[in-house]
Amino acid sequence: MTVPGIVYVNDALKELVFDELEQHCKAGGYGGFLPAVKQIGNVAALPGIVKYSVGLPDTHSGYGFAIGNVAAFDMDNPESVVSPGGVGFDINCGVRLLRTNLTEADVGPVKEQLAQSLFDHIPVGVGSKGVIPTSADDLDCALEMGMDWSIREGYAWAEDKEHCEEFGRMLQADPTKVGKRAKKRGLPQLGTLGAGNHYCEIQVVDEIFDSHAAARMGIDRVGQVCIMIHSGSRGLGHQVATDSLISMENAMARDGLVLNDRQLACARINSPEGQDYLSAMAAAANYAFVNRSSMTFLVRQAFSKQFNSTPDDLDMHLIYDVSHNIAKVEQHMVNGQLKTLLVHRKGSTRAFPPHHPLIPVDYQFIGQPVLIGGTMGTCSYVLTGTQKGMDETFGSTCHGAGRAQSRSKSRRILSYQDVLDKLKEQGIAIRVASPKLVMEEAPESYKDVTAVV
Repeated sequence: MTVPGIVYVNDALKELVFDELEQHCKAGGYGGFLPAVKQIGNVAALPGIVKYSVGLPDTHSGYGFAIGNVAAFDMDNPESVVSPGGVGFDINCGVRLLRTNLTEADVGPVKEQLAQSLFDHIPVGVGSKGVIPTSADDLDCALEMGMDWSIREGYAWAEDKEHCEEFGRMLQADPTKVGKRAKKRGLPQLGTLGAGNHYCEIQVVDEIFDSHAAARMGIDRVGQVCIMIHSGSRGLGHQVATDSLISMENAMARDGLVLNDRQLACARINSPEGQDYLSAMAAAANYAFVNRSSMTFLVRQAFSKQFNSTPDDLDMHLIYDVSHNIAKVEQHMVNGQLKTLLVHRKGSTRAFPPHHPLIPVDYQFIGQPVLIGGTMGTCSYVLTGTQKGMDETFGSTCHGAGRAQSRSKSRRILSYQDVLDKLKEQGIAIRVASPKLVMEEAPESYKDVTAVV
C-alpha cells in the first residue's frame, strides 16, 4: 500500500465488513470476490493514488474495487492509472428523483393500477427491449450528446439537464471508441430498466429534516409523492468494460505493471488504452443519462394517463440525477495543494458542497442533492453535499443500503411468498420481471439504510 485504506462504518456495519472477511478466510481464499477490506487495501497500492483508498458505509465486495470504494489518481503523475474495475460494469448506473404535486391520498386508491401502468410502459428484465425508436445513427448521437439528444428528440424537458450530474452530457465521449458488439447490445435497450437491483419506485415523503433545502428541491410537504428511477447503461456499458479489461491486460504486460489482483487491470491514464477507455466510458455514461431520461418520459406518460392530466400540470420536474459508477477529472485539495485528479467512484455518489461551480444554480446555497436509495419496504433518503465530505472523501458518499448477503444466499433462505406477504402488509404494490428478484432484493438482503446514512 502506498496510501492508507480507510472505511467509514459504525459498530453494526463493521461486523458485516469483518464477517465478509471471515467467510473468505474460512473458504481458504477460494470462490467469489475478495472481501471488501482486502480490495480497499489492494486499491491503495495502485500507481498514482493519492491521500487514501476510501470505503464508504455501504461497502461490500465487487469486481476489482469494492462496491462503495472511492480512489483518486494524480493526473500530473505519469504513472497514474485508470481501472475499469474502479468504475464497474454498469457504467453510470445512477438514480434520479422526480417530484409531483400529488399526495399519498391521490395515489393510494389507484396504486395497483399505477404500478401496472408503469410496468406496462417501462420494459423490464434481462435482455428487455425498449420502445424508444433508435437507429444506429441515433445511438451514435445519443452516445456523443447524452441528454442533449433526449431534449432534441422530445424525450426530455430542456430544464431536466440543469438538474443532472454533468448536465447530462460527458463532453469527452467518443462513440468511435465504443465497440460494435457494445453498440449492438445497446441499440435495442434504450429506455429499459433492466434487472437486478434496478427499479422504478413511487415514493411518499415521510419526514422533512431541513425545510429550506427541501423547498429548494420542490419537496414541500409530508405525504408528497415522488418517483425514483435506478438504472444504468445496460448491456452497452457492460461490454465497454469487458472490452477495456482485455486491452488493458495487454497494456499492463507492455508497461510492466504488476498488481495484487488481476481484476484491477488498468492502464496509465495518458496511454492510448487509458484514453480510449475514458472516451468509451464517457459515451456509455451518456447512454445511461439518455436511458434514464427515456424512462422519465415513459413515467410521465404513465402518470398523465392515470390521472388524466399533463406531466407539467402534475409538476413532474426532475429534482436531480446522480451517477454511481463513474470516473471523472476533478479538482481537489490534497495536502494543502489544489490537484487535478481522476476520481473513481464505484458504488458511490458525488456529493459536492454549497457554492461548488459544478452544481446547479438552484442548489448553490444548499449543496448538491444526494439520492440514497433504500430497498423494497424500507425508506430512501435525499441529502445534500457538505464541505466535510469534500475534504475527507473527494466529495463522495454512499449510494444505497449495500448488500448484506449474496443473491444466492437470499434465494436459499428467503421465501418468495413470505416476502410478498410482508410487502403487502406494508401496503406496497410490486411488479417484477422474475420471481427470484423478490428474494434477491428483499430488505433482509441489504444493510440498514438508516445506519448507512
